[in-house]
Amino acid sequence: MAKIKHNNFIDTVDEVFAGAKKEGVLHLYSEDDYLNGRTITIKGKKMFHFGTTGYLGLEQDHRLKEAAIVAIQKYGTQFPLSKSYISNPLYAELEYKLELMYGIPPIITKNSTLGHMAVIPTAVRDEDGVILDHQVHWSVQNACQLLKLRGIPVEMIRHNNMEMLEYQIKKLSSTCKRIWYMADGVYSMFGDFAPVTQLMELSKKYPQLYLYFDDVHGMSWKGKNGTGYVLSILKELPHNVMIMGTLSKTFGASGAVLICSDQKLREKIKNFGGPLTFSAQLEPASVAAAIAAADIHLSSEIEELQAELAGKIQHFNDLLSKTSLPIIVQNNSPVFFLGTAMPITTYKLVQSLFQEGFFVNPAIYPAVPVKNTGIRITLSMHNQKEEIKALVEAMVKYLPVALEETANTLYKINRAFGRNETKYVPEKQKSKSSLKVQHETSIEKINKSIWNEILGKQSVFDWDGLKFLEDAFSNQSSPENDWEFYYYIVKDEENTAVLATFFTFGLWKDDMLAPESISLQLEKTRKQDPLYLTSKVLAMGCLFTEGTHCYRNESHPLANQAMELLLDQVDTLYNELDANFLVFRDFDPDILLDTVFHNHGFLKINMPETAKIQKLEWASVQEFASTLSARSRRHFFEEVRPFEKAFDIVIKEKLTADEMEQCYQLYKNVKNNNHAINTFTYPITIFNKMINHPNWEFILLYLTSKESEENYQEIVGVMFCYKNTDHTYVPALIGMNYTYSSKFQIYRQLLYQTIKRARTANFKKIDFGFSATFEKKKLGATIYPKVAYIQARDNFSMELMGMLQNETLK
Repeated sequence: MAKIKHNNFIDTVDEVFAGAKKEGVLHLYSEDDYLNGRTITIKGKKMFHFGTTGYLGLEQDHRLKEAAIVAIQKYGTQFPLSKSYISNPLYAELEYKLELMYGIPPIITKNSTLGHMAVIPTAVRDEDGVILDHQVHWSVQNACQLLKLRGIPVEMIRHNNMEMLEYQIKKLSSTCKRIWYMADGVYSMFGDFAPVTQLMELSKKYPQLYLYFDDVHGMSWKGKNGTGYVLSILKELPHNVMIMGTLSKTFGASGAVLICSDQKLREKIKNFGGPLTFSAQLEPASVAAAIAAADIHLSSEIEELQAELAGKIQHFNDLLSKTSLPIIVQNNSPVFFLGTAMPITTYKLVQSLFQEGFFVNPAIYPAVPVKNTGIRITLSMHNQKEEIKALVEAMVKYLPVALEETANTLYKINRAFGRNETKYVPEKQKSKSSLKVQHETSIEKINKSIWNEILGKQSVFDWDGLKFLEDAFSNQSSPENDWEFYYYIVKDEENTAVLATFFTFGLWKDDMLAPESISLQLEKTRKQDPLYLTSKVLAMGCLFTEGTHCYRNESHPLANQAMELLLDQVDTLYNELDANFLVFRDFDPDILLDTVFHNHGFLKINMPETAKIQKLEWASVQEFASTLSARSRRHFFEEVRPFEKAFDIVIKEKLTADEMEQCYQLYKNVKNNNHAINTFTYPITIFNKMINHPNWEFILLYLTSKESEENYQEIVGVMFCYKNTDHTYVPALIGMNYTYSSKFQIYRQLLYQTIKRARTANFKKIDFGFSATFEKKKLGATIYPKVAYIQARDNFSMELMGMLQNETLK
């Protein structure tokens, strides 16, 4: 069974954040002696502040400050006791005023993250189901992890995709009492809105549908009494809608507020809602500031503030409409997103804007899809029209500079975000390099000796192996086994190869590298829908091959430029093919490519480890055993060698049709029994092409008539082996009869016979590939870790892959 080190989400985010921190755009410190909301000082540079989420500027309002000061003087810095026992003296007044705002008694929480953790596991019962918008805030998604532990189904849909939502509702309707859809009222990065009206119509069609909104970015600047974007649409709260609002951000104080019209449920949450019971309550200063803010929200002043901010938003929109800046969503929210697609472009542009005196937020993974990186710009009451105008001018000035420095274009940005691509023509980049690219769609157009010299010394991708794979996987009737091949050789002026690789385009199972338990679950669905949860993937190498698929002349002065050129060429192909994923795979983790790939919008994932035997110089069984460790030597003499006499071992260069049929059934036994690396089952046509190919041979294990229950010789094990032209032996596929597998240690025997065959046939090394590396290591193989770099068409695809990888899909 393949043992895979699955990726830790925290490690991935840590690498992304570490890169942004290194570029000087994240984890910064304000150096101001006091703050006014309009400017902020970082590394000695005073900047206009376009990164706040205090849209109405109430955090600087003297009334809130004075209320907080008085509360500290009267009640202290905190009230150190759970609210379940007693609330500090100001809580009752705040709850009363929030009830006046909403017309419903509120539940106050320490912050929205703890609020979600208190509310969601209490509101969602074991008989319910949940559907998440894939851009719903992380705090909501995190709270839903607790539901999965209870066996509650948690599905995910593409952002604001009502068709996909209805499909999931229908899917859950027969097994779930209530179906909760969770979304943001206003999304924190792009500033776009939830389709509230459409969702309410859908809830009329499906009464099981309940709606849970995180509306913290819609608070105060929108709605009657500043009650938020969602209520500005609904006017009053239906029984099937819950809203998490905020008392921080634009409300100006601290904390969060849940609004729920179901009194019974509200009391249940308040009585025992996890963090509500066991977390500290809001400090007296925060409660007092929130009371002062509530007074403003209950007065006509809130409408004046909303109108003034709306004027500044309109002014910004008017200025933007006269530019070609790629603002992803333009509406009347105070949140704007300038897309750059590539993280490195974001870093360069943010650095330039910092120098010009404008503080903005880099928007990076996981807040946005890694390929949808950009800059978040927020407007507040503190911003004046003259600096808003100056910011637009600075973006117009420095975006082209950042694009040129990072080999990016407006066309690529608009393509990455799916924005009216027909309006744009790809800009032609002026080449600063003498490098040239040979791009072919068949190995037959590549010089055989050159290919074999630089890439053909491993696995099944020497020139002859690729010719075989092209013949075997082209024009297949089954879409999952029909591949397209693409070859790239980057050369210098002397026609010397600086970089070379090949890609294939085809279907992958989304759970290919997921834990086996996930794949077993999905395969049940695939019995009726064979292509369920599959994606179009453009990947380096192919699913049949394993090894270092990319040749790089590291000593060449243009090696880095060659990689940049390849990335650009493959990106174009990726978009022409409209693939869901782009994968550069099987790199040595010690090769320092993380920054290069991250800056181009890729995330690193772990691949299965690979096993190789690099030396085959022993002359006898005893000499072979002496190459093993003491423990492995004991294993060999106790668990491998004694079982050899149970088999007749036959090496064949060709098989009869009947023999191949038997071997193919043995292959399917293994394939159907092992989902740790869950690829598609290859059709027998692939194997039939091996029969007459000179580079393939077959190691057959026949159970002797003495051992066979049927009292005749039968094939119980087969290794399908490729003879690479560089004296490399490649056991590519395996087949076994599981009736005898444990009793006679068939798998271990096939490994041993492969090693013996490679030695007697004078091969120099064995590419054992991935899967069961522990068993291979015990027979002398060296294990090498591998990584891949992956890019998804959208965050939904990446989120889904992450859920599968981390065994969180239920």
